Amino acid sequence: MQTINHYIDGESVPSKSGKTFLSENPATEETIAEVAFGESADIDVAVESAGKAFEVWKNFAPLERGKLLYKVADKLMERREEFALAETEDSGKTFQSNLHIDVPFCADFFRYYAGAADKLRTAVPNNEAGTHRYAVREPYGVIGAIAPWNFPLVMATLKLSAALACVVMKMAEQTPATVTMLAKLLTEVGVPKGVVNVVHGNGSTGQLLVHHPKVKKIAFTGSSAIGKLLGEQCGKMTKPALLEMGGKSANIIFADADIDLAVNGILQSGLGNNGQFCLAASRVLIDEKIADEVTAKVIEKAKKIRVGDPMDSSSNVGPIISRKQMERVLDYIEIGKTEGAEIIAGGNRIGEKGYFVEPTVFAKMIPQMRIWREEIFGPVVGLTTFSSEEEAINLANDSDYGLGAYFWTNDLNRMHRVSNAMDSGLVFVNMPSYMTPMMPAGIRNLSGTGQNFGLEALENYTKLKGIYVNYSGKIFPWLT
Repeated sequence: MQTINHYIDGESVPSKSGKTFLSENPATEETIAEVAFGESADIDVAVESAGKAFEVWKNFAPLERGKLLYKVADKLMERREEFALAETEDSGKTFQSNLHIDVPFCADFFRYYAGAADKLRTAVPNNEAGTHRYAVREPYGVIGAIAPWNFPLVMATLKLSAALACVVMKMAEQTPATVTMLAKLLTEVGVPKGVVNVVHGNGSTGQLLVHHPKVKKIAFTGSSAIGKLLGEQCGKMTKPALLEMGGKSANIIFADADIDLAVNGILQSGLGNNGQFCLAASRVLIDEKIADEVTAKVIEKAKKIRVGDPMDSSSNVGPIISRKQMERVLDYIEIGKTEGAEIIAGGNRIGEKGYFVEPTVFAKMIPQMRIWREEIFGPVVGLTTFSSEEEAINLANDSDYGLGAYFWTNDLNRMHRVSNAMDSGLVFVNMPSYMTPMMPAGIRNLSGTGQNFGLEALENYTKLKGIYVNYSGKIFPWLT
């Protein structure tokens, strides 16, 4: 069993109180780490460290900051097996997906924002009446970042790679390993000590970070319930907050779609990573003319999804993250049955050791059901039918969330028409979710605020200042 301490001011340190908590492998239920538990004293030290580092880091030339981020990307790829293994043991995500998808994805993000580091600029308006006017973007200062457990390394990277300020990161208590490794790697390549600090703990630790007076902004990814609470708290303190919250995406299959392609996409975008991602397309809307064919193929392929040891290369998915989350998913499956939806595939826990759940498909799901409206964050999708494009659009938008939308068609005009009609920040046509660093993604409705990816994400971590300089030497008339 390993020990995972906080990472503060470039050093691995235990909690001031000596308190710890245990982290387990969700595939085996075995304890794999004893983790430092952060309290007020630890947050204070981390924030002070970040504040001091900010005075150093802000004087680095943008090009030099970019060079360091390129080094981070290279080191990540050099050590990707080490990171992939730690992520698998921590989160239950399959080793192959971590090795070939998540770690390279993180490296791509560091490279993208490395190239953007010296390109952040603002337009300079024309001079007028002896006044020079210009605008600048400045880093906020110390950012408090709170990230979830479903994609630990990826979620930490999305915040760290785009943040131009100094960061105190509080990772979900279920997955403490890889973010700590990443913070150490940043120091190893030459990022000044204290620019990135990691304090472990639970929700109470995150609350200390949110309320710390020297933390200038909060960047949160997690559930909508917690995000709304943090947004209210930050609002009372007039502290800006970037809130990346949940989703309940729709997946529409029109009658003219490539059905086999669509079915594979339904399963990947709805049941991949056990449905434990905010873009999971758990509401599947099928044109009634092809409903029987699509449903039969969904059942057939869902039953072929291999759930098992995440270190086994033949496994498509591993376990749910924790017993608590597994029980939540199983509770929702029972709720769906009670509401009148019909299970046509899965619905049960697998075995008695590890938090494995069968990929589950409901038929006859309707908008009045909780399994339609609430984010389950598990391997559960529901099917319903529609009779027209207009009805499909209305059903897809019948959600409090607004993160993603998917649909399948071979009609070019419909591709553009329906894309424009979707009330979501991302739309995927004839494909499951696929993210790239240069493509911005909006966040709206109950899914949160702000934007991810692209150069637009840099705006999350910088603030704007307008500067007016009178160089004419003249006194303005109303002052004479």
